[in-house]
Amino acid sequence: MYLKQNKANGRVHLIIVRGYHDPKTKRTRTKTVRTVGYLDELMKEYPDPIAHFRQVVAEMNQNEAAEKSLCNVKIDPRKKIEADTRKNIGYAALSQIYHKLDLNTLFNNRSRYNKAEYSVNDIMKTEIFSRILFPGSKKSTYENRGLFFEKNQYFLDDVYRCLSFINTIKDDVQLHMHERMTQKFGRTNELMYYDVTNYYFEIDEQDDLRRKGVSKEHRPDPIVQMGLFMDSAGIPVTYQLFPGNTNDCETLIPLMKNIKLNYGIKKTVVVADKGMNTQGNIVFNILNPESARPGEQSREIQPGNLMRSRQICGQP
Repeated sequence: MYLKQNKANGRVHLIIVRGYHDPKTKRTRTKTVRTVGYLDELMKEYPDPIAHFRQVVAEMNQNEAAEKSLCNVKIDPRKKIEADTRKNIGYAALSQIYHKLDLNTLFNNRSRYNKAEYSVNDIMKTEIFSRILFPGSKKSTYENRGLFFEKNQYFLDDVYRCLSFINTIKDDVQLHMHERMTQKFGRTNELMYYDVTNYYFEIDEQDDLRRKGVSKEHRPDPIVQMGLFMDSAGIPVTYQLFPGNTNDCETLIPLMKNIKLNYGIKKTVVVADKGMNTQGNIVFNILNPESARPGEQSREIQPGNLMRSRQICGQP
């Protein structure tokens, strides 16, 4: 609808008309919706009649559009909804974070020369969203992939192959996420938390990684140790896996070297309990304020330095 001005006998007549397409003549025609009146008479009532009624027409168009957007839906409570018609739309918030971290770009670029028939990005999106919303095995995640509005044209074997590929670029993925978290979410490195946990495996034979050790769940099965750094918000920064027979205190130095070298951390103050603050870790932190870079060697610990370190730490 719009405001139309007709001139007749030297006077301007205002009317509100609606334009429509005539299917017979195939031309645009108009139909009068409302007669407003003569302009000279309306000026006695309105300072600017044309501007006023144009605003009236705009409000009429808005109200009409709002009415058209409404629809009546009839639902039969006795009708059964088929399971395969249900889709999950709540993961839209997760998808926004996923793309804000540019993970789709990372996986697409890194898999460009992988020569795989499956999409690494499609598999990782489904795995990540499922892990957050309804954690389960890789097999159950694959079977429930139809709950998402995503391209899921891959097979279960592709999932396992994809995970093997992700393992080869896991360090790059962690560093990429840290950089995006710093740029787009304001992550700071002023305070970090570190802890160690382990995972058990119900297998009969040990291997180089899955070894019998001190299990957090007091199980006799082989385990894998994981050291994890988190930022002040409790969000993981980086992790590293160790053989199951590795003591917790032996995981700190390798991870501190990595995080200082790759994550922009310089001076550190370590606050830890007796389980982590062993003599070797204390000496390393005192004599190595900054970890050695590739190709360099840390300073050799001389007996005199060791004695001084023990005195500083209050040890005999």
